[in-house]
Amino acid sequence: MLLFSGRAHPALARAIAAELGTELVPTKAIDFANGEIYIRYHASVRGADCFVIQSHTAPVNKSIMEHLIMVDALKRASARSITVILPFYGYARQDRKHSGREPISARLVADLLKTAGADRILTVDLHADQIQGFFDGPVDHLFAMPVLADHIASRVDPADLTVVSPDAGRVRVADGWCDRLGAPLAIVHKRRDKDVAHQVTAHEVVGEVRDRVCVLVDDMIDTGGTICAAADALFAQGARDVIVAATHGVLSGPAADRLKNSRVSEFVFTDTLPVPGALGLDKVTVLSIAPLIAGASREVFENGSVTRLLRSR
Repeated sequence: MLLFSGRAHPALARAIAAELGTELVPTKAIDFANGEIYIRYHASVRGADCFVIQSHTAPVNKSIMEHLIMVDALKRASARSITVILPFYGYARQDRKHSGREPISARLVADLLKTAGADRILTVDLHADQIQGFFDGPVDHLFAMPVLADHIASRVDPADLTVVSPDAGRVRVADGWCDRLGAPLAIVHKRRDKDVAHQVTAHEVVGEVRDRVCVLVDDMIDTGGTICAAADALFAQGARDVIVAATHGVLSGPAADRLKNSRVSEFVFTDTLPVPGALGLDKVTVLSIAPLIAGASREVFENGSVTRLLRSR
């Protein structure tokens, strides 16, 4: 078993390697003057089971291209198998066509990885479950909910909690949280402006949230506008406190200011993406996803059961 890391999130790769009791294979990665990427490994990979870690963080297109080049280098060096570890899957939000003349970019990323030489994908909390079917090969879809939910349960009495889905699309995920925490469910119904990205025009809360500690759960937070507006809607309905839990802290553009100025008491993320200095905010908590990814990687390498690993958490 050989473990490789791109340059997008080396801290997570080192943590995964530590959990596995191994080291990352030394890799030369440089950018040419015109932006082209060069990769070379300083160890033989012939006949090895290779695991390539790269989170598709900003700049996302560069991260993806570097990932593809790393996989291609392994294929051409006669690796026995190549498992792509994608803590955050780039372009996952573009998983279907909303109107004519649009791409399905999540499928394109899967096709590119397969063409580059990937035999298997291991990823965390895809934006949509159907993305698993875009890849012509095994996909191990891991869930960060146990990591996040156990942290929440250690901070707040579950009897005081209400799990809140920020939109109808997250209800199934929120149901899993309810089962884990033994808490009731509420839903924030949002109406979007179809012509303006990230613009929500209205919120309606379905469920009892008055005098409750509400846990808003989502797979990712990008600019923070939607989740902060949902939190405001909960406070307007009498919520005592709001905690936000999300697997991926994308945190683009105005996200830092929105989180800082929000009435939300705590934002909880995993480290699938780098959150530099937790944005300098005391209310931001970052939990390690490395034990989960390392455990799944070990099961894959030893021909074990990733499903059994997930059920034990």
